[in-house]
Amino acid sequence: MDSETTTFLANLAILVLAGFVGFAVISKVPNTLHTPLMSGTNAIHGIVLLGGIVVLGTGGDHLGAFDKLLLVVAIAFGTINVVGGFLVTDRMLGMFKGKKPGAAAPAKAAGAGEGDKS
Repeated sequence: MDSETTTFLANLAILVLAGFVGFAVISKVPNTLHTPLMSGTNAIHGIVLLGGIVVLGTGGDHLGAFDKLLLVVAIAFGTINVVGGFLVTDRMLGMFKGKKPGAAAPAKAAGAGEGDKS
């Protein structure tokens, strides 16, 4: 085997092992910690997204057309992940906010449709 094939197989083995370790770690997380964990990973993904934009913007001279297309797709998916993740986190945190004191449930109008037999 040449060194390029060996490097590819080593990278593939690392990817597979990282997948197994990631699955084992995430499956052990209790339900109450999923929201903070998701919020933190979305923040980290924002850093990765910024790195992709920098590489595409400044180091594009050595990249081929396929590499640039792959970067644009990765940036688009990363943006969707970050925005969607923070929207879900905000919605879940909204469940813990108390109700405002002046926002009572609207009362039914007296006699509107109830027992009117005229």
